Amino acid sequence: MNDPPHRGTGAAAFTASRDPALGGAESQLLRRIGQGDEEAMAAFYREHGRVVLAQVLLVTGERALAEEIVQDTMLAVWRGAGSFRGESSARSWVIAIARRQTRDRLRRQRLRVVDDAFLADQPGSGPGPEVMALDRAELAEVRVAIRELAPAHREVLGLAFGSGLSLPEVAEVLEIPVGTVKSRLTAARTALCRILSEKGQNR
Repeated sequence: MNDPPHRGTGAAAFTASRDPALGGAESQLLRRIGQGDEEAMAAFYREHGRVVLAQVLLVTGERALAEEIVQDTMLAVWRGAGSFRGESSARSWVIAIARRQTRDRLRRQRLRVVDDAFLADQPGSGPGPEVMALDRAELAEVRVAIRELAPAHREVLGLAFGSGLSLPEVAEVLEIPVGTVKSRLTAARTALCRILSEKGQNR
């Protein structure tokens, strides 16, 4: 099979949303992919490619690299669709694949990856007054500030708010407890608020 068609996927990480009408159709689509149905693969790519790209881009920060990882991810879906058992949503399943692909690529390039255990153990310092900065900020400002966060903080924010996954699904993708997801989200939000507050003070 040729690589799945690339269709100009965007990277609107905080505007992507999950289609609630999917349900059992996801498993059927993946069964068709497992049987070698290229039209089903193209449909899967159209449904999930944009969100996967947005999530990978949050972690890598490099568009070209993120697009390569998405292509590798979709190739892995093509080869492994028969292993999908419906125990998770297709979206959380493909994002988990993308996360593994991203980690493998970053390791091969010997780039620094934030240690999960370190971030998981960081206590939330409490948002304090700076939380108002997030409420006042424009979306464009938030997107710029997100780029300054640690990779794992960008990742958890993207999963929780950009990919339309539930907290249990985020925990499954990250392979950490739901409580740790909540703590990491608190820490990420606090860091984001602090960055926005500092930018506002520097104007």
